[in-house]
Order: sequence, then C-alpha cells, then structure tokens
Amino acid sequence: MSQEETKSKRPILRVFSREKKIYHNGMTKFQWTWKLMKENKVAYFMLAPYYFNFIIFILFPVVLSILASFTDFNMLELPNWVGISNYTRLFFEDELFTLAIQYTLIFAVLVGPICYLVSMLMAWFINELSPKMRTAVTAIFYCPALGINADMVLQIFFVGDEYGYLNSILLKLGFIDAPIQWFSETEYIIPLCVLFAVWGCLGMNFLSFVAGFQTVNRDMYEAAAVDGIKNRWQELWYVTLPSLRPQMMFSAVLSITGAFSFSAGMAGNPPVDYVGYTISMHIADYGTSRYEIGFSSAMCMILFIMTVTANMAIRKMLKKVGE
Repeated sequence: MSQEETKSKRPILRVFSREKKIYHNGMTKFQWTWKLMKENKVAYFMLAPYYFNFIIFILFPVVLSILASFTDFNMLELPNWVGISNYTRLFFEDELFTLAIQYTLIFAVLVGPICYLVSMLMAWFINELSPKMRTAVTAIFYCPALGINADMVLQIFFVGDEYGYLNSILLKLGFIDAPIQWFSETEYIIPLCVLFAVWGCLGMNFLSFVAGFQTVNRDMYEAAAVDGIKNRWQELWYVTLPSLRPQMMFSAVLSITGAFSFSAGMAGNPPVDYVGYTISMHIADYGTSRYEIGFSSAMCMILFIMTVTANMAIRKMLKKVGE
C-alpha cells in the first residue's frame, strides 16, 4: 500500500474511533442496548405477538425435542434418561435409517439445486415480459403453492391403470402394451418423486425471485455497460445476482429445507423395496405409528444438523456470487 493511501485512511480511523466513544456516551454495551430498547418500546410491543408465537410454537418444541432425544419417551410412561443410546441405535442397529440418509441426500442433491435454478431462470425470463403478460405468467407458475395438496393434480397423470392420463396417451400411441404402475416399479419412483418435489417447491421460490428482480436498480445496468459488460449473462452474474443476495438466501433456505424434509408419500409408506425412503418417512413411522418419541426425536436432531450444515455451505457459496 502506498504512503498516500495510508495517510488517507488514518483520519477515517481516528474519526470512527472518536464517533464510537461519543455514540456510546460512556455506556456499556448492555446499557446502550437497554436504552435503545426503551426508546423503541413501541416497535417491540408490535413485535411481541410474533416473538410469543416463535417461542411457544417453534423454540420451545425444538428444546423439548432435543431433551426427548436423550430419553425413551413413548407418550404413555414418564421419560427415562438413556443418554446417547438413541443415537447409537440409529447408526449401528437401524439399517433403515442408513438407507433413509442415502435417499434423503439424493433428494437434497437433486431437488434443491433443480428447484433453485428453475425458479431463478423462470423469474429472470418473466421479468423481461410486459407487465400484463408478467402478471398472467406469474399467476400460472405460482399455482402449485396455492394449495397443500396441489401435487394431487399432477398425480392424476400417473394413475397406474388405463384411465391415467399418461398411460392412456402412451397406450393410444402404441408405446406400451399394458398400463405402467408408476409408483410400484422401482425404476420410476425416484424420477417421479423428484418431479413432484420440484413441482411443489416452485411457488414460493419463484415468487421471491420475481419480487427480487423488480427491485434491481436499472441505473446499475447502464453503469455496468460503461464498465465493459457486453451481454445479458454478464449482466446477470455481475449486476443482477449480487443485487438479489437476500432473495437468493431466502430461496436457498426454502429449497434446502424442503429437499431435506421431503417425504415420498405418493409412493406409499414404505415405498416398494424402500426405494425413496427418506428420514422424514422414518420419523413419521416411529413418531406417529410406534410412538417412540425419544427415538424419533433423535432422528429429527440428525435431520436438523444436516439441514443447518447444508444451509451454512450454501451461504458461503452465495457470498462468491459476482466475484
């Protein structure tokens, strides 16, 4: 670093240090925080219902689940502390859990990135349309998120008799001689589950990207053109995506969480030969059918750790966008 650059930065550091002392006015961090809270008490009052719901319905159940994972709680008897026995049982005695981890990772690797990229590319394409056309196409692509059982519409196409739409079309065209049991033949289960998962997760991800594209400052494209940006792909990488980091992070969290918690319920529980059997299905089996709450809570903690780890990795990757 040159001497001129060093001299130019020294006054800034001195001013920052002096402003920091004046800003805190001799208070400790706790005193200053408490002062700000009292000044903004109306805002905290307005946020109180959210914090109440978050603590009661999210934070408190998570803490209870962590504690229950170290017990043998079965909802009928008082829980007994068993330490890490549930975790050792999962990894060394439960072969289905190992299989469930494999299929969960398969769905996470396939569904998460596909849903993420498709949502972003569709939103980018729709952003280039006229306002009226953009509204119509956005409504069409958001339809899968309008209902909890929206995937039932897609499932009609894969009914395993001649009345199923896809079987009917293939029979009439002569591609098959007998109806295909789509969810009973193992070679079709994984592709169909990925299709259903992507169909279901497009809604919110797509809508967040559409909103993000509308907030990008158009003046930045003109400045980028002056700096040497030559095509739309360079605009996307160096201008648009860095401006969409909040929406990208929000969509990434939704995609990864949805992919890890995906349950191939359309293929049955359990599916044929346990193909597509995920951790969520294993949790549902032990938690709601066998009422082994302690054991299922241990599975939930493993799934939680996997999801958080994936989200942290995605966060680091998104920081490199535009570099």
